[in-house]
Amino acid sequence: MPKTTTRPAYRCTECGWETAKWVGRCGECQAWGSVAEASAPTSRASAGPVTVPAVPIGTVSVEESTSQTSGVPELDRVLGGGLVPGAAILLAGEPGVGKSTLLLEVAAQTARVRRRVLYVTGEESASQVRLRADRTNGVHDELYLAAETDLGAVLTHIEEVRPTLLVVDSVQTIGASGLDGVPGGVTQVKEVAAALIRVAKTRNITTVLVGHVTKDGAIAGPRVLEHLVDVVLHFEGDRNSRFRMVRAMKNRFGPVDEVGCFDLGPEGITAVTDPTGLFVEHQTGRVAGTCVAVTMEGRRPLLAEVQALVTPSPLERPRRTTSGLDSARIAMVLAVLQQHCHIRLHSHDVFASTVGGARLHEPASDLAVAVAIGSATLGVAPPSGVVAMGEIGLAGELRRVRDLPQRLAEAARLGFRVAVVPTDRSKTGPRSPESWVVDGMRVLDVPDVASALRLLQLTQEGGRAPLRAADDDYR
Repeated sequence: MPKTTTRPAYRCTECGWETAKWVGRCGECQAWGSVAEASAPTSRASAGPVTVPAVPIGTVSVEESTSQTSGVPELDRVLGGGLVPGAAILLAGEPGVGKSTLLLEVAAQTARVRRRVLYVTGEESASQVRLRADRTNGVHDELYLAAETDLGAVLTHIEEVRPTLLVVDSVQTIGASGLDGVPGGVTQVKEVAAALIRVAKTRNITTVLVGHVTKDGAIAGPRVLEHLVDVVLHFEGDRNSRFRMVRAMKNRFGPVDEVGCFDLGPEGITAVTDPTGLFVEHQTGRVAGTCVAVTMEGRRPLLAEVQALVTPSPLERPRRTTSGLDSARIAMVLAVLQQHCHIRLHSHDVFASTVGGARLHEPASDLAVAVAIGSATLGVAPPSGVVAMGEIGLAGELRRVRDLPQRLAEAARLGFRVAVVPTDRSKTGPRSPESWVVDGMRVLDVPDVASALRLLQLTQEGGRAPLRAADDDYR
């Protein structure tokens, strides 16, 4: 009988997919570098001693998990109130977006209220971090700084300093000496994160880990890293703009539909409580090809100006160029305008953009885009003080958008006088009124995009429109 040999099996650390030979890419989840040799099966676990006996949930104290402010209001808004003792937070973002600057500000603000902070940097030297702290006024006696790349040394610093807040910048630069692989690898990142989170839970230390991202924008390393932590935050921003946003992707202590707005400057990072002014240009005169949209970033309404330029094209296939807008939705809006509003755009180049680096991917901005394109095509400016919001369907109808009262209240607070919104088709019985007033702002509901353009006198049909540009009171 021929001798049989047992071939080693390999398993994906991300999804558990198994294969008889090693491959560089998982055949199930398509993750690179996640296939490793599977360990031998161990014996079945048996019952053992418990650390803390189980108690009724009503008798568990919540005082130790009460959140404390980070000193940065916009970050507290995203976290759901502040930093929770023992919580593990993962902050990811592109290189140069300002992650280290934000966390140094959080560390400094925490140290100012007499809470000890340990800032561990593995990417910079201690003197480089000190230079940034001098520039941002972040030097404090309760803020301790350590430049380490070894996990054992980091744990020793935690034992000696005993902080209430631990910042590790970044988790991909810390390595464990007893494991194979280089720092940043799958095995190393898992072990480092697990060890730091274990210390955070046992000592009630709020731990913030900085994570790198791949070229696709996903968090680098194993997917299990996002499962281990309590909060996953994404720090977003455009290199050509000072505006930054923190968005919660996972939050065990608060909502996941909140965003925080920041301004990154030479003096550091500051919170922006009212970011609408960054995305709306206040002009004294009316300009053709512009319209203001109201979008929702989480639960926060933001106003953003949409601009359009329509010019005759000598090309057989006219150009469609967008900036800050979804090109697929722009193509759909152009098709609806040509088919249902008789605006001929097949021989014109169309350029659509936003102001201030805003990114509008919400369907509620469709109507504002249509108004801007219609205005640019005719060369007629829409009435001043008008905002438009609504999703456009392929039949030209306007569909209701979520959180309409919050959008209208924000537009009225900023001084806009007229809002064009879709008709509420869900109501049964008598048709809803064509106009009403919200905080001094007149709200007009229209059933389709053609009616909206006629209302704003942006059609080639001529005639007197219900809204005249010279009517300042819109009565």
